[in-house]
Amino acid sequence: MNKSTKMEQIEVLRVKLEVLRREHRDLDEAIDALHARGSADMLTIKRLKKQKLNLKDQIVALEDRILPDIIA
Repeated sequence: MNKSTKMEQIEVLRVKLEVLRREHRDLDEAIDALHARGSADMLTIKRLKKQKLNLKDQIVALEDRILPDIIA
């Protein structure tokens, strides 16, 4: 794999990472809005929180692929 191909792959990962971060923020705002409304269905909130945690796991995995920990 040449250097330009690797750079293109990293850019694709960065775009995916930004999309996942945006989705994570949107879920956070949706959960806050449901709490503020007061008539929130706890099952819905639980599902949204689970989706949010799943997104966080995906974000961490992508961050590790972009900037892997290198033990010196």
